[in-house]
Amino acid sequence: MTSLRAGTGYDIHRVDPTRPLILGGVAIPGAPGLSGHSDADAVLHAVIDALLGAAGLGDIGGRFPPGDERYRDADSSLLLRTVVAELAAAGWAAVNIDITVVCERPRIRPHAVKMQQAIARLLGLDPAAVNVKGKTNEGLDAVGRGEAIAVHAVALVAARVS
Repeated sequence: MTSLRAGTGYDIHRVDPTRPLILGGVAIPGAPGLSGHSDADAVLHAVIDALLGAAGLGDIGGRFPPGDERYRDADSSLLLRTVVAELAAAGWAAVNIDITVVCERPRIRPHAVKMQQAIARLLGLDPAAVNVKGKTNEGLDAVGRGEAIAVHAVALVAARVS
């Protein structure tokens, strides 16, 4: 019997119009970016947390502390690759990821396939094993006012067969 584990991830970043917007490893032109110590890719940060949680390996803040200058403006794709290697070393591999991006702008659907493909490539998965969808907060709270973007992710990992 294969051992399976599920994990959840969540991230939220304030909008920062002085930075480019990167979500799911994809640059989104014409949209204000997000503030953060790294490139502020909230999608990849939520995916990292979901994977680490599923494997019982802590969280993104423990792996890449926000006060650590080594990670200033870091490419979150590289952080995710590091986590994938850590999972493999611990005997785990991603099976699938489901991601919900919550924001008023930009609309996620036009970018979802590119994000799906980029994340699948980073995880070594078939794109069909990665789902990206967008939701709004219907004008409620900071996300609904367009002041932030939040992301929820669920990851399933399986024990690697030696």
